Amino acid sequence: MASCLSVLLLLCLALAGSVSGQQLSATFYSRSCPRALAIIRAGVRAAVAQEPRMGASLLRLHFHDCFVQGCDASVLLNDTANFTGEQGANPNVGSIRGFNVVDNIKAQVEAACKQTVSCADILAVAARDSVVALGGPSWRVLLGRRDSTTASLALANSDLPPPSFDVANLTAAFAAKGLSQADMVALSGAHTVGQAQCQNFRDRLYNETNIDAAFAAALKASCPRPTGSGDGNLAPLDTTTPTAFDNAYYTNLLSNKGLLHSDQVLFNGGAVDGQVRSYASGPSRFRRDFAAAMVKMGNIAPLTGTQGQIRLVCSKVN
Repeated sequence: MASCLSVLLLLCLALAGSVSGQQLSATFYSRSCPRALAIIRAGVRAAVAQEPRMGASLLRLHFHDCFVQGCDASVLLNDTANFTGEQGANPNVGSIRGFNVVDNIKAQVEAACKQTVSCADILAVAARDSVVALGGPSWRVLLGRRDSTTASLALANSDLPPPSFDVANLTAAFAAKGLSQADMVALSGAHTVGQAQCQNFRDRLYNETNIDAAFAAALKASCPRPTGSGDGNLAPLDTTTPTAFDNAYYTNLLSNKGLLHSDQVLFNGGAVDGQVRSYASGPSRFRRDFAAAMVKMGNIAPLTGTQGQIRLVCSKVN
């Protein structure tokens, strides 16, 4: 009898542990909201068809979410009189975008399944669907994240790697989130789409030597040297195929045509040159590694089980 009770006790403890430490699952909404993924996919496709740049913006939202207190949709919370969110942080202010697309998708999901699908999961799925819409790889998005009731301006300022970082700094920033140096190089390939502001690549244009002369000259026309002049002017991170998710980002690096300092340092006689060459020589390894790294990134400190909440509106707590 005693041994049977011991077995039952151990079983109960194991079950309790599995609930409190709930794992993400690709089939999380299969019963509770079976239309969720189709609704998100349709919303993303429509937004990207209207403006291809939006695909990069939605992908960046997910990255900026996950690197600040985990993948919990904290980046979506607006400032209020009594609450300071992350959107005013230096890496976000004046550049992070796509909130309206997320809000529209959330409203449609809420109409189908009331308070069931988290904003954090919508960001994760929208990132995947954006990459696919731009011609990139697909992957199974693990689901079951819940939304935070907090945000951190301080962590947004400290944990999001700036464009001035070198390989060592980038490696450390990604390692702090449980991602390897190889993951960092693969995820940097997200810069095969999207645009950057002049203020983030001005120093590279005028002060660095490992940059193609013709490439730099063309960019200087819209990014003058004086600080404060044309700061917000945009240039594509990948000038070869700016709205196609491919491996051109890496072939550009081989020609010293990386737009940001943090791009070109990946191919500058250092430890990750070989990985860049591998990705530049063919897209298959990049596509595989990028997809795998996105799954890992999406698993950074999610709220699960009874943690956090399922927000009714992504921009504010319930």
